[in-house]
Amino acid sequence: QAASPLHPVSVRCQEAQLVVTVHRDLFGTGRLVRAADLTLGTAACLATAQSAAENVVTFVAGLHECGSTLQTTPDSLIYKTSLFYKPTPIGNTVIVRTSPAVVPIECHYPRKSNVSSNAVQPTWAPFHSTLSMEEKLVFSLRLMSDDWSTERLSNGFQLGESLHLQADVMVGHHVPLRLFVDDCVATLSPDRSSSPRYALIDLNGCLVDGRADDTTSTFISPRPRQETLQFMVDAFKFAGDDRNLIYITCHLKVSPADQAPNPLNKACSFNKASGLWAPVEGTGDICSCCETGSCP
Repeated sequence: QAASPLHPVSVRCQEAQLVVTVHRDLFGTGRLVRAADLTLGTAACLATAQSAAENVVTFVAGLHECGSTLQTTPDSLIYKTSLFYKPTPIGNTVIVRTSPAVVPIECHYPRKSNVSSNAVQPTWAPFHSTLSMEEKLVFSLRLMSDDWSTERLSNGFQLGESLHLQADVMVGHHVPLRLFVDDCVATLSPDRSSSPRYALIDLNGCLVDGRADDTTSTFISPRPRQETLQFMVDAFKFAGDDRNLIYITCHLKVSPADQAPNPLNKACSFNKASGLWAPVEGTGDICSCCETGSCP
């Protein structure tokens, strides 16, 4: 909350410092305290800024500065300091009209996340570099409504309609990740290796179904976010088979979001207007193997 007579002290705990904002009406009586009588921590750090118009005083200090102390618990790092108000007589008087005050201040940081990778380099590895190997990723593949806003309530389609498929991964504490659909295959049984089978996506991310003359199947570009990939597939059925239940099995994978897409990690659609394969992101050459069929 912003500092005000109702909440005279506010604290923002940032990555490497804390910002304390104090309203000079410290006691809510309408009497403004003097900025010079306010200090931070046992080192008595002075204010870094003050606004006469808003009657606020601001302290900015590093987490380890101004005599702060660090407490470590199993889950948190807690930096503790105090705001001190020590009234001094004005001019030649020997009296004061307010009482001294101490406001305890704490900043809590979770130990199970990467609080500051910059501050710990190069002596420590950033926390995410070890956590990403320990935490399991949670993938999902869902049928979505036509506007992609909600999951589709029905899994029934008429020929001529389009399936809106959305693949996601829950990122958690990981480094930012980019999701790819490596392959998708349609079968008449849950066994993805059964016959007959039809490849919708193949060759490490080529939407090969969109290469057929009578389809508009495509990846949606741009993505809504890096950990999500959407694609549309025209409804179909297996020729010569009266069953109306089809299983679609997809292999999902991720790569670091800061890693450029490549022939192994890509999402490529066939553009019928240009007659070329185009990636959702990355350079066009990563899709060239979609046409040759010889991806690495």
